Amino acid sequence: MREFDAIHTVFTPLALNYAGSLGLRDDAALLRLAQGQELVVTTDAISEGIHFLGTEAPEWIAKKLLRSNLSDLAAMGAKPECYFLSIMLPENTSDAWIARFGQGLAEDQALFGIQLAGGDTIATKGLFSASVTAMGTVKMGTSLRRSGAKAGNTIYVSGTLGDSALGLALLQERLGVEVSPVDSLWLKERYFLPHPRVGLGQKLVGVASAAMDISDGLVQDLGHICAASGVGAALHRKWLPLSDAAAHVIDKQDDWWQAVLAGGDDYELLFTVPATAQEQVKAIGEELHLKLTMVGEIVAGEGVSVQDEHGIDVTPERGGYSHAL
Repeated sequence: MREFDAIHTVFTPLALNYAGSLGLRDDAALLRLAQGQELVVTTDAISEGIHFLGTEAPEWIAKKLLRSNLSDLAAMGAKPECYFLSIMLPENTSDAWIARFGQGLAEDQALFGIQLAGGDTIATKGLFSASVTAMGTVKMGTSLRRSGAKAGNTIYVSGTLGDSALGLALLQERLGVEVSPVDSLWLKERYFLPHPRVGLGQKLVGVASAAMDISDGLVQDLGHICAASGVGAALHRKWLPLSDAAAHVIDKQDDWWQAVLAGGDDYELLFTVPATAQEQVKAIGEELHLKLTMVGEIVAGEGVSVQDEHGIDVTPERGGYSHAL
C-alpha cells in the first residue's frame, strides 16, 4: 500500500466526523474553540522495542499509542477533541497490518469520543514508531495542574498499580514466580491496553489541587508534583491499591513491590485534594464505579518518602523510568 492509498483507505475515514480535518485533503487542519474554552495539547511517541514488544496485535499498538495521550488529557481535566497521528512504517509493513492498526484507532475513537484531524505517514528503514499529538478542551483557567498541592492535602490514585510492569516482566519471562492463567491474562492485558481515566479527570476539575497521570512510576511522578508545588510527600506502602494478580505475585516475591512503586505504564491518575474534599472524592469514585484510594499525604519539605507497615523507610532508589538519551 502506497502512502496516499493508506491515507485514503485507512486514515481518511477516521477523520470524516471532525469538520476541522477538512477530510485530510489540505495541508493542515482548522481548529475552532467555543467561547470561554482553552486548548490542552499533549504529544507522546512510541517506538518498537522500547514502548512495546513488537509482537502485539496492531490494534493493541494503536490503542496504547492513543490511550497514553488520552491519559495526559485526563490528567489536565480535559475533554478529548481531536488528535494528529504521525507514523513511521517499516518498508515491509503489510496492508493488513495497516488496516488493523486503523481499526484499533477507530474502536478507541468511538470509545473515548475523539477524532483524527491530520498527521503524516512515512516509510522507514528502521523499526516501527509513531507519535500522536492529542488535543482537548477545558473551561478557561480550570485545567488541573501539577503545581497546586499544599501541605495537609491527601494523595489519591485511581485503579490499581504495578499491573503493567508485572505484565511486561511476565511477557519477558523474568517474573520469577508462577502465576495462574487468570492472573497472567489480567497482567498482560494491563500492559497491552491501559485505561485512561478521561471521565475522572473531568470530574476532578475544581476538586483536585494537583494532578498528573502515572506513566513513569508512582514515586517519580509524585516527585514531579512535589517539585512543581514546592512540597514533599509521604506514601504508605500498605495503602497502595493492588489487583488480586499483583498481590499474588508480591506475596510470593516481596521484591516486586518495586513494580508498584516505580514500575510505570500504569496510566492511572495521581491527584491531591484538600482534606475537606475527601467526601467529594468518594462520591466521584462511586459515580464512576472506579476505585479511588488514599495513599499518603502532602507534607512540608521536598521529595517523596515511602514507609512500610512497620514505619520503616522503603523509598526505592529508582523512583521510575527514564529514557537514556
